[in-house]
Amino acid sequence: MKIATIVLLFSIFIFNSCNEKTQESSLVDSQSKDSLVVEEPKAIHFDPDKIEIEKALLYDEHTLEDTYPYKDTVRVFQWDKIRKRLALLDSIESVSASWAILQNYKNKNGEAPLVKVYKRDSYKRISDTLGVERYQSVPLFLPTDSAVAEIYGRDGSLVKLIKNDSSRLVKIATIDMEGEWLVPKKYIKQVNDTIVFRKAIFVDLTNQNIATMEKEGDKWLVRSMNPATTGLHKPPHMQETPQGIFVVQEKKSKMVYLVDGSQETGGFAPYASRFSNGGYIHGVPVNAPSTKLIEFSSSLGTTPRSHMCVRNATSHAKFIYDWAPTEQTIVFIFD
Repeated sequence: MKIATIVLLFSIFIFNSCNEKTQESSLVDSQSKDSLVVEEPKAIHFDPDKIEIEKALLYDEHTLEDTYPYKDTVRVFQWDKIRKRLALLDSIESVSASWAILQNYKNKNGEAPLVKVYKRDSYKRISDTLGVERYQSVPLFLPTDSAVAEIYGRDGSLVKLIKNDSSRLVKIATIDMEGEWLVPKKYIKQVNDTIVFRKAIFVDLTNQNIATMEKEGDKWLVRSMNPATTGLHKPPHMQETPQGIFVVQEKKSKMVYLVDGSQETGGFAPYASRFSNGGYIHGVPVNAPSTKLIEFSSSLGTTPRSHMCVRNATSHAKFIYDWAPTEQTIVFIFD
């Protein structure tokens, strides 16, 4: 009897012990599964040398060759730099993402706060350590310090949305320079999730030319290759065209401009597509009181001479105006 009782008690102990171990094992497995982090898909790296470019012009007036004479030298379309930017565009488009535009044209969303380190530039305006002015710009805060902005982001810049919840600050990643930042939500314009960037405009500050390109399948098709004139650094009114990665934000069939330093109308620029601040891609300016369009200027493709804008032959500006949809066209500006 005693032996039978002992055997029974021992069996119950073994059963309970095994059952506890099974439960513990199940709990550990459950915790392990719950603690797994789902990694976001990584963007595909594209080799710039393998980016396929094909000429298929839609606009063929005032067209330049790949290499062309200028005074006692030659100028070129820098296809190596264009390929690098196309590879970047293909890379960021290779994974699903939410995109946005930094916006503060004429400080419409509020003057940006002062950054940690600032200075007065040659225009006597406040700018950050990178030379980006406070006026019309967006404050970028470090994720570790949301009290004081670190630098300014240019109006019209393309950014990737990382975290956009109910909080006042939105987490973004800049495209033209690596980095993650916090930005007040009022400066962010989210792009429709269905948009795919298939059209791009390339403005070369060094060679004073412009190319438009469109992706079809795996190829990038060249739609136009033309002379252009960019902004001149000449305080207090003329300003160089900023480098960066921008989005076409709005269009005006006539962009009215003022006489420098006054409120008097100076004339208009036809077929204007705005990309950053008061910078437009437009046709040959028409000075008041004339209203007749001017097709071409001998100064196109020579030296910088505009007020930040990218000046084109008027028919080419119209081509871009009709061809490039707002919030869907990227503008690369480089030297």
